[in-house]
Amino acid sequence: MSPDLKYLLYSVILTFIQMLVAALAADRQLGLKALAGNREGLPELIGFAGRARRAHANMIENMVLFAALVLIAAVAGKANTTTALGALIFFWGRVAHAIIYWIGIPRLRTLAWLVSVVGMIVIATQLF
Repeated sequence: MSPDLKYLLYSVILTFIQMLVAALAADRQLGLKALAGNREGLPELIGFAGRARRAHANMIENMVLFAALVLIAAVAGKANTTTALGALIFFWGRVAHAIIYWIGIPRLRTLAWLVSVVGMIVIATQLF
């Protein structure tokens, strides 16, 4: 498996971990009874639970783009050391983003997001 695809796999695992963290935090705040229902009229998640939900949603948004880039590079035969570096940058930027978001540091969170975007740009440059 190429490094690009390995980092895509690691990113899928990270997305899954973020989903679990968000679900557990929501359960602690709202309870299983409320979450197992239709979820209509639920109060807004606040604090850690809200940040965990938003971090997971942001990860999903970015995974769509990242996965597309990595898969295009693989199928087009353009995966190389530069795309591998881009995938590495994306993954570690997203790890930092999740942790910083959970802790609640706004500007640093944006910087970590930007690092992950740079990783996607690095991959994209190899596709033209």
